[in-house]
Amino acid sequence: MTANIETTLADENRNATIRRMGLVAGAIVIAILVRVAMFGHESFDYIVFFKRWYDFITANGGFGALKHSFSDYNVPYLYLIAALTYPPIPALAGIKTISVIFDLVLAFFTYRIVALRHTNRWVPSAAALVVLFLPTVATNSGLWGQADAIYAAFDVGGIYFVLRKRPWLACVFFGLALAFKLQAIFVFPLLLVLALKKWLPWRALLAVPGVVLLLDIPAWVAGAPLKQLLSIYLQQTGSYPELSLRAPSIYQFLPANSSVALFRPLGVLVTGLVVLGLILAILFHRKQLTATKIVLMATSSAILVPFLLPSMHERYFYLAEALTVVAAFYLPRRLWYVPVLLQAAIIPAYWEVLFPGGQSRGGMVMHGGPPNGQQAPPVVVGTPPPGTGQGRVVGGQDMSSLYAPTTEFRILATLMAIALIAVLWTTVREFRRDHQPA
Repeated sequence: MTANIETTLADENRNATIRRMGLVAGAIVIAILVRVAMFGHESFDYIVFFKRWYDFITANGGFGALKHSFSDYNVPYLYLIAALTYPPIPALAGIKTISVIFDLVLAFFTYRIVALRHTNRWVPSAAALVVLFLPTVATNSGLWGQADAIYAAFDVGGIYFVLRKRPWLACVFFGLALAFKLQAIFVFPLLLVLALKKWLPWRALLAVPGVVLLLDIPAWVAGAPLKQLLSIYLQQTGSYPELSLRAPSIYQFLPANSSVALFRPLGVLVTGLVVLGLILAILFHRKQLTATKIVLMATSSAILVPFLLPSMHERYFYLAEALTVVAAFYLPRRLWYVPVLLQAAIIPAYWEVLFPGGQSRGGMVMHGGPPNGQQAPPVVVGTPPPGTGQGRVVGGQDMSSLYAPTTEFRILATLMAIALIAVLWTTVREFRRDHQPA
């Protein structure tokens, strides 16, 4: 009798698992089809940047083209584009497919993190699908063709391995994230806290720059100057002198004619001081870390840093959008509305960038002198030296006027500020509680 009952229960559990896996697989297929339906759209960034990089690599020998300076992205992403030039895959579909693949990786690590808290597998499955169906996540890859899913997937993977107490693997993932995008550093204050709280050993942090340098080696072997490889992110920091590039950040509350020369370095200083203050506050309380606290710290950092830093794009809240979903599934009663606030703050900004009403955006593209008689790479011009306080001039128009604060974007920045305050306050409350270590 008992054996029959156990067999029946086992069959029911197996059938429930099969149903769950079937529904999740069906939802994933729908998410992919939604993105594929958007593949035909050629965004401004694709036309001006990604397609030109693809064409330059194709015209200059595939991977051998990496010895030239033709892109403001770090080389790991260019490796992926170079790989696309060999099989008969259209450039547009190939570039977007790369991003969609990492959408799935991001959803996978979302599932894994939420599964650490919820034993009911429906809950982490729901969290992964929410991330996969976020309008900004689907739009970023399927419509826009951007690569933000890559660094975000590795960052979220790094957080997962932190929670699993696998510090070296966590830092390898953080290094992979940094190798693809500088925006990976938005959660790096968490690494400092974890090292100071002895959650991970200091020597494990060496894996972060180690991975970045290791991924530079193929391009260096191909002939790229080492100085060029090591300075790519330094060059990026001076590419956009505007205080905000459609980001719903604190700079939307400044007057339109605010001095860039004053507020840009001041914003960097204030961001550093605020982050340092929060780190010291965590150390001062001397509370033991838990999985929930780590998730909240990562989420707070992912919102706070791009909200306070100058020269942020609207896409730079991408990691925060994913992490707020994770945080909401960890503490649904307190944070269920935060992912909604972020989507409400970011979607209009995305729309403004993707469909700007016929206005030119970003910068003027022209061809410089071709290296050794080969096809010239695209060069973005019109950007003055950093710190001059001047906006980029394209076709006689000051680009800073296109990014001037408006009432609409002040409303979006207010929504982002509310989300930030909600997460910070929840984090403070969590640290005030006496938890046992996870």
